Amino acid sequence: MNDDAPLFCARCLARLQPGDGNFFVVHIEAVADSTPPNFTHEDLQRDFNKEFNRLVEELSDYSERELMDQVHRQTTIHLCNQCFAGWIENPVGDS
Repeated sequence: MNDDAPLFCARCLARLQPGDGNFFVVHIEAVADSTPPNFTHEDLQRDFNKEFNRLVEELSDYSERELMDQVHRQTTIHLCNQCFAGWIENPVGDS
């Protein structure tokens, strides 16, 4: 965290002051489903080399970053005490 840059709550944009104890730092990590895929009998009958080459060609249009974002993402947000209290009880925002 750059000590010179102002810090704001990610929800209400209240200014946060490091050292005052008025906010939470929230680390969020998302990982794609790691369960092995289900294969049908038809899937197993496909030409592996042809399918592999097709997938490589399809993925060649994506950057390394775009491909990684489909598997793993992480971010850090800052929430003031009030916003954190509501967020932690209902992080997805469903009513």
